[in-house]
This record gives sequence, structure tokens and C-alpha cells, in this order.
Amino acid sequence: MQDTFDLVIVGAYMGRGKRAGHYGALLCAAYNDQSDRYETICKLGSGFSNEELGRLEKRLGKYMAGRKPNNVVAKSAEEPDVWFKPGQVLEVLGAELTRSPTHTCAEKAGKGLAIRFPRLVRWRDDKDAEQATTSKEIEKMAKGR
Repeated sequence: MQDTFDLVIVGAYMGRGKRAGHYGALLCAAYNDQSDRYETICKLGSGFSNEELGRLEKRLGKYMAGRKPNNVVAKSAEEPDVWFKPGQVLEVLGAELTRSPTHTCAEKAGKGLAIRFPRLVRWRDDKDAEQATTSKEIEKMAKGR
């Protein structure tokens, strides 16, 4: 898979080991433009420099939410330590798209699409959350394989 996806950060997981004290991974979502909701598609922890990991709390602070935002569709199995209001967009590359019982992107029969082995390509400060890759676009990519 060589396609990249512009995904929205909706949550973060606290790091362990050398990432202790910082966010170690981010919960990312695609935008469902039909329902105006964000559907989870991956847990992203690769592609960040140590400096970027150290700056995540500051960078994401203005998006912090006390609980899961109403416009985020996530299953309790992927409950992050911290929730964010959709706003920050990342470009993500992955190995493949698969069906997963954990994520909610283009969900059918209890399984959503997931990106396997996601990796940060770059921050998309030029895009708003509503300009992220849509669930429908990702579903078309998955069918085309």
C-alpha cells in the first residue's frame, strides 16, 4: 500500500518505558462527511522523533477534551488515556488496510477498517479536520485492492 491518509487525532495513550511521562501513541480517525463524525482507524506510535514526542502535549493541548467528543465514534476497546476534539491532522502511511473489530471506520457487521503498521509521514497544519481523508474514500481504496 503506497497511499497516505490525512487523519485526525482524537486521542492519546500515555507512553511506557522510554516514552513514560509523554504520549506514546495517538488514536487517529477518518472523517465521515455523511454523518459529520470521526471514525477511528489506527493507533499511531511510529514515525515520531523523540523531540516530537516530547512536544505532543503542548501541540495538542488546545484540543484536549475531558471526555470523548460526541462527534467521535470509538469502541471502548480503543479507549485512550486522553481525548481530543478533532482538529489536528497528520499524514499517515501504512502497510495495508484490513477489517478490524477494534476500529469504526466504514464499519460493517461490527468490523471497521484499520491501517496496519501506521507511520507518521508529516503534520498537516495546512488542513482542518473536515479536510481529512473520508471514510468513504478509504472504503473505496480497500475495495480497489
